[in-house]
Amino acid sequence: MNKASHQSVIEYPSEGEIIHLPLQDGTMYSRRKGICPTVQPFSSASVEDYVSIVGGKSIERLKEIATKANGLKILELNSAPVGGGVAEMLISSIPLLNRLGIDAEWKVIRGAKPFYEVTKGIHNLLQGKGGSFTSEMERVYFETLKDNVDINVIDYEPDIVVVHDPQPLGLSPGLHEKQTKQVKWLWRCHIDMDEDTLGANPDLQRFVNYLVGHYDGAIISAAHYIICCWPFPKFIIPPFIDPLSEKNRELSQGEIDAVLEKHGIDPEIPIISQIGRFDPWKGLMRTVEAYKIVKTSLKCQLVLAGGLAADDPEGDAILSELSSKVQEDADIHVLCLPPTSSLEINAIQRASQVVLQPSIKEGFGLTVTEALWKGKPVIASPVGGIPLQLRDGDYGYFYNDPRDAAERIVYLLTHPKAAGLMGQRGSDYVREHFLLPDRIADYLKAIMMIRETDLDDESIISFHSWHKLDKRK
Repeated sequence: MNKASHQSVIEYPSEGEIIHLPLQDGTMYSRRKGICPTVQPFSSASVEDYVSIVGGKSIERLKEIATKANGLKILELNSAPVGGGVAEMLISSIPLLNRLGIDAEWKVIRGAKPFYEVTKGIHNLLQGKGGSFTSEMERVYFETLKDNVDINVIDYEPDIVVVHDPQPLGLSPGLHEKQTKQVKWLWRCHIDMDEDTLGANPDLQRFVNYLVGHYDGAIISAAHYIICCWPFPKFIIPPFIDPLSEKNRELSQGEIDAVLEKHGIDPEIPIISQIGRFDPWKGLMRTVEAYKIVKTSLKCQLVLAGGLAADDPEGDAILSELSSKVQEDADIHVLCLPPTSSLEINAIQRASQVVLQPSIKEGFGLTVTEALWKGKPVIASPVGGIPLQLRDGDYGYFYNDPRDAAERIVYLLTHPKAAGLMGQRGSDYVREHFLLPDRIADYLKAIMMIRETDLDDESIISFHSWHKLDKRK
């Protein structure tokens, strides 16, 4: 097992020197401050580089919307510089927005371990885990966010502030008082939550409703995450991957082989993999159980690769528990990778014959998107945002239980032509729905609507196809 620690400061090599991010004030990217990294994993692609991938019409649409938003000042706030889908999207979208003439900055908030234990607890409660939201949790939460307000986490006046997930959600009440001009606030919620779960915990509902009451709108990933009682317009915009990032670009066979050799993975033995944070919601032991059943009839190996996020205090315990349970099987590779390992993740996904994601809860599941983009059939749970991506029997299969998953894996490993066709259909679907240029165009359009249009508080504007999930194949 490779062991990497939580990293709240990331070192990036750049032209003979080392850049340490975030800065002391939380800055990850700011053209105004001269902090515009061009090193990986930050995107270095131009807008035109995407034409061959998404087509000229998509790029023209993006440029047209960006022209209308030219000079707009956007500040994105989240809680971790690396270690999850939010950071990965910002690493690509912030540089692209700046190339389009949008003055986009990115900051991360600061917090100590007690704060992140509270916010992970809030995250778990919102996703349906049992427990109570206590006054002590509320105290720790607001004290930390007050500290961020006091150190001027916003040290200029943007036109719009976009806050990601629950951790920094409470910044808006305190910062509203310090602003001298009209700033619009959007909350982008990426987690798997619903109205019934929120309503079943009155203390949590009161807390969240108070916080969102200071916002002008919300962006959510799917229609079934809409909380109707929230008093502002809701925009449905799915997450995305960047096809030109280090994590998703095409790789040579030599690059793939080098990564496999580095981690002792035999390229001649079929690879089953699961990628993602070491998190109790990810269903990692489900994958292990399915693999063990497959191994009774086929020679194969399992790769469980991911990292630890600074804002997720549960990661170390999950990693330790997982490692202890699989340590006797030499064909299981548990890789805890540092945050600059995008190429390694890319190589492992491309070397895999089957990718699993049997999550218990999943806001969207960008690891599913990544695997499909690389032409890999996926077996994943029909939870959260995964059914928006996966058609059962077309791009892979829905996970039911370990034995059923094992049967599907055996079929895919012994029918490579069928697996290849599934993967290609999945890649085409991702190209159509979940790539950076199209979704950033939607994002800018939603921002301009919030700024320039008097939308009704009950408005729901969807930039993705509506459907009933139980009607999907």
